[in-house]
Amino acid sequence: MQKQEKTVALIGVPLEEGSGRGGCAMGPAAYRIAGIASALGELGYAVEDRGDLRPQPAADLAPMDRAKHLPVVGAFTRAIEAETYAAATSGAVPILLGGDHSLSMGSVSGMARYAATLDRPLYVLWLDAHSDFNAPETSPSGNIHGMPVAFFCGKAEFAPILPSDRPLVDPRRVYQVGIRSVDEEERRLIRENAVNVFDMRAIDEEGMGSILKRILADVRDAGGLLHVSLDVDFLDPDVAPGVGTTVPGGATFREAHLIMELLHDSGLVSSLDLVELNPFLDDRGRSARIMVELAASLFGKRILDRPTRGG
Repeated sequence: MQKQEKTVALIGVPLEEGSGRGGCAMGPAAYRIAGIASALGELGYAVEDRGDLRPQPAADLAPMDRAKHLPVVGAFTRAIEAETYAAATSGAVPILLGGDHSLSMGSVSGMARYAATLDRPLYVLWLDAHSDFNAPETSPSGNIHGMPVAFFCGKAEFAPILPSDRPLVDPRRVYQVGIRSVDEEERRLIRENAVNVFDMRAIDEEGMGSILKRILADVRDAGGLLHVSLDVDFLDPDVAPGVGTTVPGGATFREAHLIMELLHDSGLVSSLDLVELNPFLDDRGRSARIMVELAASLFGKRILDRPTRGG
């Protein structure tokens, strides 16, 4: 990603209804307090903060037992899709400040629409402990933050949230890295739809750098755009505790920065989600600061740019 005269658009998404617990709605404020705008501004980007989306619940979406808080999540999905598409069309790189992972139903759909206008394929790099490929009929909890990948791939059309003829993401263009918690039915759907999954064993055996370079080569060879969706629980809980879905054995601080540095070097990233930050569960803002540091790495901050603490 080249930073000369490049604009990034911060879009706050105070959405927590998709997760089944409170706290994620405070995420956008936490990222701003942690200095995301100044971190990107110092790297030479024009930072446009578009504020927080606050849509009213969608009156045309009837509540569903197996898709909790559908009118709220559906309304956010529509607003996020429109705002993401508008930001990308204006030439900015949309950065979604979440908010639970159901926000990706809107952000990825918006970028898929934008990619279609360019006649280019959209690829998705899903950095998460979970595959989020459930539909209401397979979800053990009914929480929609476990369904966004199936939704933007067109495999979970459980309500008329967005038009059925919208551009979709081919599941074979979804790359999930860091996975370590998958439901049984979800595992079957992932296999049937040929989603590319690199779990922690694959990372241990092959190395994070090797996996990322392979993914980036696929995107580059296809002339694609790349949407990155980063969940706090991609990281090990010892690194970033501020998330309600902790799963031990996640990525290390260094592995996460390596990913971001390789993504920046590739110049392929067109949009970014920062999701599932729950400041209520965080340790004095540590997770928010780490996520901001990772975003800065993706946008070009190098190790030699970082001040040494102590000494």
